[in-house]
Amino acid sequence: MKQTGRFTIKKLVTALVAVAAVSTFSFATSAYAAEKLEKESLKLGFIKLTDMAPLAVALEKGYFEEEGLSVQLEAQANWKVLLDRVVSGELDGAHMLATLPFGTAIGYGTKADIVSAFTLTLNGDAITVSNDVWKQMKPQIPVKDGKPVHPIKADTLKPVLEKYKAAGKPFNMAMTFPVGTHNMKLRYWLAAGGIKPGFYAPPEDTSGQIDAEAMLSVTPPPQMPATMDSGTIVGYCVGEPWNQQAVFKGIGVPVISDYELMKNSAEKIFGVNKEWADKNPNTHKAVIKALIRASMWLDAENNKNRNEGVEMLSQKQYVGADYEVLANSMNGTFEYEKGDKRDLPDFNVFFRHNGSYPYYSDAVWSLTQMRRWGQINEYKTDAWYLETAKKVYRPDIYMAAAKALVAEGKAKAGDFPADSETGIKPPSADFIDGISFDATKPNDYLSKFPIGLKGKQKVVSGKVVE
Repeated sequence: MKQTGRFTIKKLVTALVAVAAVSTFSFATSAYAAEKLEKESLKLGFIKLTDMAPLAVALEKGYFEEEGLSVQLEAQANWKVLLDRVVSGELDGAHMLATLPFGTAIGYGTKADIVSAFTLTLNGDAITVSNDVWKQMKPQIPVKDGKPVHPIKADTLKPVLEKYKAAGKPFNMAMTFPVGTHNMKLRYWLAAGGIKPGFYAPPEDTSGQIDAEAMLSVTPPPQMPATMDSGTIVGYCVGEPWNQQAVFKGIGVPVISDYELMKNSAEKIFGVNKEWADKNPNTHKAVIKALIRASMWLDAENNKNRNEGVEMLSQKQYVGADYEVLANSMNGTFEYEKGDKRDLPDFNVFFRHNGSYPYYSDAVWSLTQMRRWGQINEYKTDAWYLETAKKVYRPDIYMAAAKALVAEGKAKAGDFPADSETGIKPPSADFIDGISFDATKPNDYLSKFPIGLKGKQKVVSGKVVE
């Protein structure tokens, strides 16, 4: 081979850079060639809540981009708008209430096939009441070391409701969506304290206020503090930062977090239209891979990245709340009365405790509560609950994404459930009323509640009939 000149240091550096560029290009193209993405540009929706964090992190840290995706995140006005846009295809997927796809599965409101291969967060909600209601509740609440004893049960609210009733005033509270987690959790807390939150009887009556002692209605999350401050409602259940916002503004007091109400419950999921999932399997898996990495980052090394995450969320295009308000819960604490800040390390869980895995048992619990309050107004067999859960939750897609990350050296096999995972958690009594939930026996579970439909009961002409 003919010598063309001296081999200088400069030529060596140039050669190494060229080799590195070719290697990087080859690795990138081979990674995507194996599973070519059906769609690279995506628009994903969210509501301005702290638990949309994995979406923001996946974008800001470049995880979507590393999966070959160009993602636009877009805030939505409310859950109904978000759902409709996922169903119509205007959004490729979205941050959703964990219970929302089951409403569409049974045709409550909107009939659609939504699937979820990823749980965005466990916990993250609270129930807040106005200052006036809190003042009236306090005499019934035990005190230790000068502070109210937590968790606070709804039976402490009963004397307040009686005063409202005697004065002829409705006791109005808000949640975010009829088939939403906040509705189910607020109802659970009230009923556990002996307060009737009302029944549904679709399609004739979708108010949810049949035989109700507390009147629950819908308010979009960011509007809740102002709606309570105006006196339209006296309390609400919502995700962060809208409970801590009430504390900072001095207009209300969170009385219980959902971690205290029902430990480690699925709160938000990432949902897509089933037709979209079927048409874009590689793209779907790529999105889940990016979200898994974001969730791992959020929970890494005892939440060491949470402050950076809070900085992201405080930007107006995401949640847009003050850093201090967001940090109050994201950093493992939670403030009840002003100055009464307590440790709640698992208030927000994104990855630990297998938090991002879509468990069928979480889905079955959601369906039992829809049956309990009449949104499902007919008896269903135990088998039906699991069959419906499997139509929506897709742990197979989650595990395919997880195994790809392990193969790429971005995660360890021990970070995820074993291949033998059934998707059904063991029975647990980690609820404020101590009633044990066994996902394999949903009808037996429903029979244990003093308040709510059970067996073959249904709501007809405003009354519960056998």
